[in-house]
Amino acid sequence: MGELESLRIREEVLQAMYWMASEGLADSSSAEELARFLAVPAATLAPYLDLFAVDGYLENDGGRYRMSERGREAGKRSFADEFADLTKPGHGECDDDCWCHDSPEEAARCLEERLEHAH
Repeated sequence: MGELESLRIREEVLQAMYWMASEGLADSSSAEELARFLAVPAATLAPYLDLFAVDGYLENDGGRYRMSERGREAGKRSFADEFADLTKPGHGECDDDCWCHDSPEEAARCLEERLEHAH
């Protein structure tokens, strides 16, 4: 188990678990379930999950793993970094800090202004 390989696998596991929890699919998973999701053999993944539990990223509850608070933060950050290009506003779109989020009327006005500038 190389350190770099362990970091890469930890990132993938935490991203997957963060996504699954965020989508309401699962708050905990077995090594077999995660292995199917990540398309790796469970026997290969299981020692890593145990290591991540020892390191404080996961909690092992009788063979089911769930993210600790530390793991949830790392998974959230890694997921955001990985998918930043897909989640950022496109050209001409507003972001979460836009004034248009203050009310439905402001949202309609923002949309109108963006449509006017598009022509």
